[in-house]
Amino acid sequence: MTVAQSRSTRSRSAQNEGGQKRGGQSENGRSRDGLSPEEIARKAVEHVAEMTGRDSEGVIALERTDDGWKVGVEVVESGRIPDTNDILAVYEAELDDEGNLLSYRRTDRYFRGRFDRDKR
Repeated sequence: MTVAQSRSTRSRSAQNEGGQKRGGQSENGRSRDGLSPEEIARKAVEHVAEMTGRDSEGVIALERTDDGWKVGVEVVESGRIPDTNDILAVYEAELDDEGNLLSYRRTDRYFRGRFDRDKR
């Protein structure tokens, strides 16, 4: 079985009779109101960048919730030389199904070069 076949098979098996996937998503992975998870992630990055005025490193988490989406966005809080000394932060943004920002907050802050963030 090829990769394309296995994806197609999984997609068909996850559908119910109405062409909907479990969890309120359509066959193409879009949310109830038409935004795909990738579009939600991009919206979250835009919102966090606008609110913080800082550059994003990328999305590190994406979770579907009952009310919309919860997205973890990693941000460079303070650029340093060398960049392994940058201070990074993780912001959790909550978006509705249309990509509107409901809330955001910083959940973590650390040096880029720190490998074991749990030991402080």
